[in-house]
Amino acid sequence: MTTTLNWFKSSYSSNDGPDCVEVAIATPSPAAVHVRDSKDRDGARIVFGGASWSAFLDDVAS
Repeated sequence: MTTTLNWFKSSYSSNDGPDCVEVAIATPSPAAVHVRDSKDRDGARIVFGGASWSAFLDDVAS
């Protein structure tokens, strides 16, 4: 089975500046959330499991 990543830009990233974060939810199985810097699309990525992604969002929202 091949995993497809459909990247989208964070709503908190600016269209005017260089700071962009992109997120992709792995399909067909949404068991992982991938995060990358849009300036270096072939660079390092962070991959979160579902529970870890929820905890990350809770932490950055507070």
